[in-house]
Amino acid sequence: MNILELVSQNKKIQAWHSELTTLGRQLVMGLSGSSKAIAMASAYLDYQEKLVIVTSTQNEVEKLSSDLSELLGEELVFQFFSDDVAAAEFIFASMDKTLSRIEALQFLLDPKTRGILLVSLSGLRTLLPNPKVFERSQVSLKVGQEYDSDTLTKQLITIGYQKVSQVISPGEFSRRGDILDIYEITQELPYRLEFFGDDIDGIRKFNPETQTSFEQVEELLVYPASDLIFEVSDFQRGIEHLEEALKTAKTEKKAYLEDLLAVSKDGFKHSDIRKFQSLFYEKEWTLLDYIPKGTPLFFDDFQKLVDKNARFDLEVANLLTEDLQQGKALSNLHYFADNYRDFRHYKPATFFSNFHKGLGNIKFDQLYQLTQYAMQEFFNQFPLLIDEIKRYQKNQATVIVQVESQQAYERLQKSFQDYGFHLPLVSADQIVSRESQMMIGTISSGFYFADEKLALITEHEIYHKKIKRRLRRANISNAERLKDYNELAAGDYVVHNVHGIGRFLGIETIQIQGIHRDYVTIQYQNSDRISLPVDQISSLSKYVSADGKEPKINKLNDGRFQKTKKKVAKQVEDIADDLLKLYAERSQQKGFSFSPDDELQRAFDDDFAFVETEDQIRSIKEIKADMESTQPMDRLLVGDVGFGKTEVAMRAAFKAVNDHKQVAVLVPTTVLAQQHYENFKARFENYPVEIDVLSRFRSKKEQAETLERVRKGQIDIIIGTHRLLSKDVVFSDLGLIVIDEEQRFGVKHKETLKKLKTKVDVLTLTATPIPRTLHMSMLGIRDLSVIETPPTNRYPVQTYVLENNPGLVREAIIREMDRGGQVFYVYNKVDTIDKKVADLKELVPEASIGFVHGQMSEIQLENTLIDFINGDYDVLVATTIIETGVDISNVNTLFIENADHMGLSTLYQLRGRVGRSNRIAYAYLMYRPDKVLTEVSEKRLEAIKGFTELGSGFKIAMRDLSIRGAGNILGASQSGFIDSVGFEMYSQLLEQAIATKQGKTTIRQKGNAEINLQIDAYLPADYIADERQKIDIYKRIREMESKEDYLNLQDEIMDRFGEYPDQVAYLLEIGLLKYYMDNAFAELLERKNNQVTVRFENTSLHYFLTQDYFEALSKTHLKAKISEYHGKIDIVFDVRHQKDYTILEELMLFGESLSEIKFRKAASSS
Repeated sequence: MNILELVSQNKKIQAWHSELTTLGRQLVMGLSGSSKAIAMASAYLDYQEKLVIVTSTQNEVEKLSSDLSELLGEELVFQFFSDDVAAAEFIFASMDKTLSRIEALQFLLDPKTRGILLVSLSGLRTLLPNPKVFERSQVSLKVGQEYDSDTLTKQLITIGYQKVSQVISPGEFSRRGDILDIYEITQELPYRLEFFGDDIDGIRKFNPETQTSFEQVEELLVYPASDLIFEVSDFQRGIEHLEEALKTAKTEKKAYLEDLLAVSKDGFKHSDIRKFQSLFYEKEWTLLDYIPKGTPLFFDDFQKLVDKNARFDLEVANLLTEDLQQGKALSNLHYFADNYRDFRHYKPATFFSNFHKGLGNIKFDQLYQLTQYAMQEFFNQFPLLIDEIKRYQKNQATVIVQVESQQAYERLQKSFQDYGFHLPLVSADQIVSRESQMMIGTISSGFYFADEKLALITEHEIYHKKIKRRLRRANISNAERLKDYNELAAGDYVVHNVHGIGRFLGIETIQIQGIHRDYVTIQYQNSDRISLPVDQISSLSKYVSADGKEPKINKLNDGRFQKTKKKVAKQVEDIADDLLKLYAERSQQKGFSFSPDDELQRAFDDDFAFVETEDQIRSIKEIKADMESTQPMDRLLVGDVGFGKTEVAMRAAFKAVNDHKQVAVLVPTTVLAQQHYENFKARFENYPVEIDVLSRFRSKKEQAETLERVRKGQIDIIIGTHRLLSKDVVFSDLGLIVIDEEQRFGVKHKETLKKLKTKVDVLTLTATPIPRTLHMSMLGIRDLSVIETPPTNRYPVQTYVLENNPGLVREAIIREMDRGGQVFYVYNKVDTIDKKVADLKELVPEASIGFVHGQMSEIQLENTLIDFINGDYDVLVATTIIETGVDISNVNTLFIENADHMGLSTLYQLRGRVGRSNRIAYAYLMYRPDKVLTEVSEKRLEAIKGFTELGSGFKIAMRDLSIRGAGNILGASQSGFIDSVGFEMYSQLLEQAIATKQGKTTIRQKGNAEINLQIDAYLPADYIADERQKIDIYKRIREMESKEDYLNLQDEIMDRFGEYPDQVAYLLEIGLLKYYMDNAFAELLERKNNQVTVRFENTSLHYFLTQDYFEALSKTHLKAKISEYHGKIDIVFDVRHQKDYTILEELMLFGESLSEIKFRKAASSS
């Protein structure tokens, strides 16, 4: 039997199940925590239809959902996400929220689906579209059916899809000629529809990163991308109401309402539209209207619901009053439905409650009193645990000890054996009644259900450890890898490798003598411009500097840039020397080789409370392999804030300690030392490892004792600041140094470290990402491991962008305190921070508030932070000083005041400070009301809004940060040089220098032919309109390296943009021809009158003899003669009366044949 069947044997529970739908109201008393979840799950199993559970808050929804998913499987558990703070419903929020709502409504409306839907009170009161409209809003697209494409586009916009030029994230669609791309909100990948006239010709999935399609499907069901759907009649209704309101509105309110009206008249949704829904919808529909008739409703803890409802009413009333004062609302608006009576009178319903108090006036048809107790905590006391199990056995109870994994089972079994006790392991559905046993599972907490004598004890009670949470698979890939940030957009700075830094103005098509060509225009000093043919685009790179400041534009042809380039090249050589010297020294050294993983190491690795990401697993493997080799390790582990670097370091530390070596963990600040100490202690709790910390927070005497124990080898892991590098720290046997954020140590300390590095294994952690191009050039020199994917168990941070709003601040702080969490409040003006703290104290008198800023003494600062970590303060008001490495997993709400003034990378770093535990975290980015945002700040806030999906804003931040990271790795002196030529060119120069020093000289393998065949070959604007995509395709044509590439590119272009015109076909063919001719070192192909001349550069004489040219010519059908021009070979083809495509075909045959001859010769000579 499984645990649900055991509970279902209870007579009262059976009686309750049998009356689920027949009786109006039942009351079940005495259950809480996991036992309540088990009762609910057992009801579902018995009933096998839809159930809806209403809780008081979103936190409760999360908890229940986690247990129910474990008991029933996550495919049966749905959530309707809604924020507990009323105001949050009306602010821009992330995609996950919409997705959970759409899936929930879909689940309720589809008669075939079964399962459990969880919703909080605020979700139950949220206004929704008419269920019939929502059902109509699904668009079913089938191959072979006819659709009017304009109507389809309108329909997609109505149901919340956004029109873009290139589809990258869920909820977007784009039209290009006969092709419609759509990223359906519930699907993992976007789809591409190809139309033939009005018929759908084919539907394929495609990869948003490469934009290429694969796998055909027959049909696609498009669900709405928004829970806000207005049909034409709704707009009409809203417009009438707004016009009515405008008649009586005061002058100062008029502008806002007129704006709303104008937007609505165009058939678009205004950004504040959610507040005005009640004017547009015909009735106040809510989730209750979506629940099929006769579906049982469960009220989880009804008293709490009543309480929350009263508080919520108050909150909504305050919000409306505030908006009315600002002239941004109307007195007759309903922000939420007032449906308390409706759900209180709903039947059939089951109320769960712990007391009868507060249910006085509700009549129940049946009442069940059950008895269960929460399980006591054992805190690693095995004798106590075993006694308790034996006591239950005497009492003939069923005892289940739940462990999380096979390893955890083996570990617990070992502990039991020490006391001569044994429990069998059974599978979850083979539990034997009245016996004691162990099973593997993740129910969140234990209990004793007295009525059935059932005891469940989980690892949480035994070791006091958190149980891994089950999470719904997030549909949105958080790991938007850094796409090519060299995408050019008009206005960007570019570096041309001859002329230097200029400004990119865009692509234009120029027509000369009837032949079109695309040119890239770049502007230099004094508005001088140059236009380059697009096929030379490879000589351009985007200008990126070390700190994001604007560069100085070069003057055309004054030779300055060439000088600068030479200077940088010389500088880079020195760096290459240093790097290689270091590398050589290290490869000569012998270090300690650690032994391979054993049982204990595996158990330790398995104890990790989360699921490792692939990058983490890969990094761990690389590090362990380094430790097992004889050379000393010097590895840099790069990973974003909170991506799990510390866990990787802990495993390495464990490996070292396991071989009786000591580990030193070096951190930049006292506070971090303290935090690492706490984290390490918690993680190593169940293992015989001695950990200590050396910092200012220890008295002189304690420090002396610690040093003594380190010297004697009684301490395995010592954590500390640069104090660890002092002369008086002597290790008995040091095996591994872990350095956190190396760039924050001074020069002196770095020297000391360098000496240590040659002997012991070193693992350096850094959160500043490092640019890809640099990785490549550094790979030979420094071992890098990169963690790019965020951990699965991190909820995306719910990010809201809004005007300063004291009411909301208060609500959100109180909500965070209610769930036992803490709050960061970022305020970046040191001189008025005291006043801010006073304001907040007045706003939330029940909170204790501390503050820190950079002008405090270091001691004050650290003391405050430590107090905050220890939970003495609920709110910490801070300047951006916290962006650098304070890890507090208990902080899950963040406010940033005047967010529009901060750089993206700062905002991104700050946002990484919350959401480090498995609860939903909230970030509120605020700007001053009535302040007109500058264009830059507006863009910035837009980008941050996009942050919630970790999308392109994230890429910009990554770019800023990664360039900072480059400066750090190469040393500060370098950033000036990086700025003078731009980052890309710097990387190229460094790579060349390293290659030269390693003696890898490169021989030129191909030429660079100029081709003028008087053939119209370009990408017409009506075929590809978007400039960025145009440049991308030109780059790809330029990079062709084989016939195969050419065929693939043909397919891809056809796939992405539809059937192409002749000009594009010619462009591709000329691209392939150029590849062949470059290979054969041709320097010019020119068509004049009736002749095409192919001229070869002198280098070609090393490769080809005259007979080779004849051999290649024999493959073509054109007449030709060979002549000489200043010592170079010329081949002149006669092309009289030949069509363009024939000329191209014949030249390609000639080129391909020469390429083959060259490869053949190279193969035979090697």
